Amino acid sequence: MDNHNLKKISDELIKTFIFAGKKSIKLRELGLKKETKSDNTPVTNGDIEVNNILTEKIKNITPEIPIISEESTSNKSQTNMNNFWLIDPIDGTYDYINNKDEFTLNAGLIINKKPVLGIIYAPAKSRLFYSYGYGNSFEVINEKEIKLTCEKKTKANQIRAVSYSQNLKPEIAELHKKFGVTEFTKMKSSLKFCVVATSEYDLYVAEPRACEWDIAAGHAILENAGGIITDFSGNEIFYGKKDFKNSSLILKRGKNL
Repeated sequence: MDNHNLKKISDELIKTFIFAGKKSIKLRELGLKKETKSDNTPVTNGDIEVNNILTEKIKNITPEIPIISEESTSNKSQTNMNNFWLIDPIDGTYDYINNKDEFTLNAGLIINKKPVLGIIYAPAKSRLFYSYGYGNSFEVINEKEIKLTCEKKTKANQIRAVSYSQNLKPEIAELHKKFGVTEFTKMKSSLKFCVVATSEYDLYVAEPRACEWDIAAGHAILENAGGIITDFSGNEIFYGKKDFKNSSLILKRGKNL
């Protein structure tokens, strides 16, 4: 699938993401209906509604490509998949429930086990990011596209990291030390990938946790902007693994931080 086709797909999806994001905010304002899933994580009617909106549109655009969504059992038992969508309708459900603003809507297209297209929308922050092939990552600001290039914006002697927690595990703290991190900020959801792609931050590292639908869209956006994404051993990350579980992660704005 070439960049022309990928761009056409992403263009068709952006309006749907904006609509779904507005819907998620409206449902929160009306009062969310919450349940607890079998893995003891929360899900709301907002998650389900956004999932339905995104999957319906994606099925319409690419009917031949299967969809794996966090909020659906469809296709999750399949193995050795090469081409598929990964959707996390709302990443950061705790923030969504608790009236915070870092939750995101996510869709990533995997071709030959690699992410090639990604869309992430943080409706409460009015920030939308998308990518369709290498060299084509953007943030949309006031209806204008700002190209993301991972060019360093932090000070020369400053290396800023984002972290899943304020209390770093020893392995994460050791990697921060290795990369010379001078400060770090706790951040939820896939927004972490985006703020590295915009060069607001330089680094994010995480032990194996969560699932592929949490990272696919962000992976495409950051890598296509020029960022580097590997596991702790420096290996490239492929998708369609057993149970769609993530490996460890190192996100770098560039080779030289």
